[in-house]
Amino acid sequence: MISAGYLRECIQVYGSVRKSAVDSSFRRLGIEKLSIGDIQRLEWDALESKIRRWIRAAKVCVRILFASEKKLCEQIFDGIETAAVDEACFVETVKGPAVQLFNFAEAVSISRRSPEKMFKILDLHDALVDLMPDIESVFDAKSADSIRVQAAEILSRLAEAARGILSEFENAVLREPSKIPVPGGTIHPLTRYVMNYISLISDYKQTLIELIMSEFAELESKPPLALHLIWIIVILQFNLDGKSKLYKDVSLAHLFMMNNVHYIVQKVKGSTELREMIGDDYLRKLTGKFRQSATNYQRATWVGVLYCLRDEGLHVSGSFSSGVSKSALRERFKSFNGMFEEVHRTQATWLIPDTQLREELRISISEHLIPAYRSFLGRFRSHIESGRHPENYIKYSVEDLESAVLDFFEGCPVSQHSRKRSQ
Repeated sequence: MISAGYLRECIQVYGSVRKSAVDSSFRRLGIEKLSIGDIQRLEWDALESKIRRWIRAAKVCVRILFASEKKLCEQIFDGIETAAVDEACFVETVKGPAVQLFNFAEAVSISRRSPEKMFKILDLHDALVDLMPDIESVFDAKSADSIRVQAAEILSRLAEAARGILSEFENAVLREPSKIPVPGGTIHPLTRYVMNYISLISDYKQTLIELIMSEFAELESKPPLALHLIWIIVILQFNLDGKSKLYKDVSLAHLFMMNNVHYIVQKVKGSTELREMIGDDYLRKLTGKFRQSATNYQRATWVGVLYCLRDEGLHVSGSFSSGVSKSALRERFKSFNGMFEEVHRTQATWLIPDTQLREELRISISEHLIPAYRSFLGRFRSHIESGRHPENYIKYSVEDLESAVLDFFEGCPVSQHSRKRSQ
């Protein structure tokens, strides 16, 4: 056909026959004929599944299917003097399927950005980076320029999409609007979501280090990605600080901040990659912050309770041993009982989900409360017991207080704790 002057027709016939074979291979690989609009209208769960399938299929298409077609063309048209006929037949055969293949990645790269898409976009980006040398080799003909250009442009758009999503994620964390305080001051869903998200970001550290440009001037010699992650934690804390003000009880606000910053610290410590990027200096600052919140909680809750156990105001003029105002002392015991009962009833329903942190705070409370109460009881018990109805004033033994502290921060009413201990 070529020697008879039917070069164009030969290319068309060859392309038509081989294209049907390529289409058949596409169907076996699960590559569907979807327009960019069709792809952008897919629900994310469906699109996520198709991205995984596309990555597997693209490797087969570029490295095996398209490469084999190119080799076949070279073998069939070897020795034909007409210039580049093998290239023309190859491009005729695979250009349509190649455009169909890459249109999927293009549709994803220009789709609406949202945080949940980040990691599949990075998977697509990494897959395409891996394939680019093969694409350059297989589509090296001048007539295949458009395919190489399309692949390079998609790669650039995927990188831009990842950068854009990270920026939008930062804004979303800052502006997350929920105004309902979480019960018991426990870990806010936003904290869990953000920390799980940046833990996943750290899994893509190598790719993102290459993609994220510096918007900060290499602050403290940290790479831009590390600065972005620290910034996300900073704005998360800023948002949480605002949410802590939704609590009417100041002690609960401090407990909420303690729980949430402690969770942040544990997530950083639990990921080698994340800890390496965040750095020990900033980790120490975070640790100091949750410990300060614990101290603030103890001050807000217990200073008033312990104030009842002071000696000032109990003595009247006369000898030290006999000059105790029993009426003032009874009022002091009543004040202590009332305040402790309220704290016990209320804070049993508060929650510290981390077992070790819960136990540490209980121990710290006991270290301040128990010695002070034991000393106060030792000094003044006899003055109450020598009067009428001492049981109305001395309601707690030291052991009672020790037992009551164990009810704190379990997240359920005291009556349920009592049942648990009796079982």
